[in-house]
Amino acid sequence: MSWALYALLAVPLGAAVLTLFDGWILARAATLVAGVCTLALTIAIAISVDHGRVLEAAGGWLRVDSLSAVFLLPTGLLYATAAVFSIGYLGVERARGGFARFAKRYYALVNLFALSMLLVPLASDFGSLWVAVELTTIVSALLVAIDRTDAALEAAWKYVLIASSGLGIALLAVIILYATGTHALGSGYIPRFERLIAHAHGLSADAVRLSFVLALVGFGTKVGFVPVHTWLPDAHSEAPAPVSAMLSGSLLAAALYSILRFFQVAAASGNRAFAEHALIVFGVLSLVLASFFVLRQSNYKRLLAYSSIEHMGIVALGIGFGAPLAVAGALLHVITHASAKGLAFFGAGSLLRGYDTKEIDGVSDAGRAMPWTGPMVLAAALALSGLPLSGVFRSEFEIVVGGFAHAQYVGVVILIVFANLAFCGIIWNTGRMVLGAAASNGVVSGGAAPRERGGWMVAGMLGCLLVVVALGVHVPGDLSALLGSACRSLSGGG
Repeated sequence: MSWALYALLAVPLGAAVLTLFDGWILARAATLVAGVCTLALTIAIAISVDHGRVLEAAGGWLRVDSLSAVFLLPTGLLYATAAVFSIGYLGVERARGGFARFAKRYYALVNLFALSMLLVPLASDFGSLWVAVELTTIVSALLVAIDRTDAALEAAWKYVLIASSGLGIALLAVIILYATGTHALGSGYIPRFERLIAHAHGLSADAVRLSFVLALVGFGTKVGFVPVHTWLPDAHSEAPAPVSAMLSGSLLAAALYSILRFFQVAAASGNRAFAEHALIVFGVLSLVLASFFVLRQSNYKRLLAYSSIEHMGIVALGIGFGAPLAVAGALLHVITHASAKGLAFFGAGSLLRGYDTKEIDGVSDAGRAMPWTGPMVLAAALALSGLPLSGVFRSEFEIVVGGFAHAQYVGVVILIVFANLAFCGIIWNTGRMVLGAAASNGVVSGGAAPRERGGWMVAGMLGCLLVVVALGVHVPGDLSALLGSACRSLSGGG
């Protein structure tokens, strides 16, 4: 299966090259095929490593174990569904006459964005990992600014400045970890994950703790942890809807994965409790602040952006609780959140195409006016709120039960209280848009009544909805084995 690692990079790269040729039909077809093939490859790779096997290629520079496979899955899912959704989403832009401005550039960058996010879990050492995360910043910033409006350009610059500052801190974390590794591994070595984990007992405890804190702050900037989150609401709200879905469900997870690699070294060196407490602090801050912001949003894309911060806080709490069930629930939450947030942002993009506004007060009676989008936006809100029969409910339930099992009562209570506070904000605002009475004029700014804008957008939403419901009803045995193996790898060894 080592060939699959090469294929996983070659497919989006090949699609990006094809988009450079004339014709939007070729660009969208290449992206669609690449997205579907990438999803199939990530699933095949995940199954092949679900019992602890490791895949390597390129002389060890590419590496996939159970932990990295968990984080490949959200990228594969959102790449495929975003490719489907983008056909309808850009089709509306084409009909309005604005399509030619950025269509080919959009498809090229989406494929490169997927490639950069796939590189993060495929990296085998801390240096390559940092480079891959930096690459995601460059490509995603270009996507945030692709509309070239004043707001989009401002959001992109803010994102670049804050994320690059954070990654500067993360680079210092890599340097410190490398420096302390010289005592055990020699003056010149490649900082592979497995080598540092195997020799963690010989590393300076103070240096390991310092590197973990710096990684938590540095990469946490890309995750959206409070207080280094301020770029996220602007970037998510200004990016095209398919890009927002990939940012929220895949990019944040990729940055979190980078932190977990430092967590593995900390745990193996005997500093697991310290690392867990640090994660709990950032998780609580993110969950509490984001829950309050969800209550007071007037822009539905910013609402979803703050929901992303909330859910990253929940994942951090699950890892921080330390119980095997809570950690497995947190890893499952990475996948369930990606599917639910993909559905939500796709629904937001469909509402934007139908109503021509991002303001919550500008959308009403969507359940009647857009009979596919309205119910699925409501379903996304219910899923993100952790209602039963959704995958998010299952993963959050595992985190709560695991937290109680390890006597993390204060953290669990905070999680329950503020997750329910966010639930109130999401359901109230979504209910107003989907079930609220129609405005008196019943038209959007262009003079036309709101309506569904294409079957491709509906198909993209249905793909995410299928995953949301399927994981709520049943977790496949292969995925359960993969999560269990990844959980064990976070317990203090490779």
